[in-house]
Amino acid sequence: MTSTVDRAFEACLYADDDSALDTGASLLAADPACDAELARRGREFVAAAWRRGWQPADVVRIVRRELDDVHLRLVSELIRAQAADDRARGPRWRAQLEALTPDTAPRADRFSHATAVLELYRLLLRLPALEPLEDSPAEPGRGARREHGDSRMLARIRALLAKAEATGFPEEAEALTAKAQELTARYSVDEALLDARAPTHDAPGACRIGVEPPYEQAKAVLLDAVATVNHCRAVWNEPLGFSTVVGFEADLEVVELLYTSLLVQAQSAMTKAEAAQRAGGRRRTKTFRQSFLAAYAHHVGTRLRAAAETPVSEDLLPVLATREVAVTDRLDRMFPETTTTRLRGVSDEAGWTEGTEAADRAQVRARRPLR
Repeated sequence: MTSTVDRAFEACLYADDDSALDTGASLLAADPACDAELARRGREFVAAAWRRGWQPADVVRIVRRELDDVHLRLVSELIRAQAADDRARGPRWRAQLEALTPDTAPRADRFSHATAVLELYRLLLRLPALEPLEDSPAEPGRGARREHGDSRMLARIRALLAKAEATGFPEEAEALTAKAQELTARYSVDEALLDARAPTHDAPGACRIGVEPPYEQAKAVLLDAVATVNHCRAVWNEPLGFSTVVGFEADLEVVELLYTSLLVQAQSAMTKAEAAQRAGGRRRTKTFRQSFLAAYAHHVGTRLRAAAETPVSEDLLPVLATREVAVTDRLDRMFPETTTTRLRGVSDEAGWTEGTEAADRAQVRARRPLR
């Protein structure tokens, strides 16, 4: 006998328009006995997304982008429920689960709830396959040996960047960001040397970082620059709104931290620049903001590349070269075909000038020699 859930799914889940949603939602709303089965099917859709290469943060990101807050709450609840039956995952996956927002909103009426569930399931069903990131549990012993030192160093870097973002004084932000960059360089090199001396070497991993609209092209360029200078590589997926960053775990963590901080600083600087333009009687537009962020990304990238040219000691060169080869090999296996793109919509001279000046203030000073 066909269940209510099956009939509802047949009515609307595979349709290309919304005309059948009311039919499916009405069937589900009229049959409270189907609630458990409906939830079980949702957990299956989530598990299927994992098999297609998605991770919790990816699913949350696409739901936020395509649907509404009610769907975010529903998918967060499904992901948490599915985790109880899931296999062991790595630390990055666990962190994504911990970041899920608890559902504290009152539940809507049955028809509205069923409609939202069907809209969410339809999105989950249509998710394309992604390149698997293979986030597996850390090896026994090695992860435990590094965890305490890592968390302490990363906490210091986070604290410095948070202060740089919060201050209203460019000079203070410069000093704080420079210190964070210094710690980042030391952290990366310490990890490389530690791995080189270990009996079993780490392999490069990968993570996805959201590149959200508006002005996502400029943001993708900024992320690429941050990734490259920190021994990683980034590939932008424009349709799905993220970049996949490939590198060793310690470097991936600091790429995410630095990119996020630079975005916050850019947004703050752009807001001040727009206010100054308005005070001068000039109206700022979308083209100003696009040009501002494009210039910011371009100039920060130039400064980051200059910082990367800092010489390193001879004994460290083979270690870094080996890791660079490993990262490139992993990238080529994940993305055998990539294309390049050019920034579009950069036509506002004032925006470009202001963005370049903001990039100067974001300061990424040359690192001291690594040894």
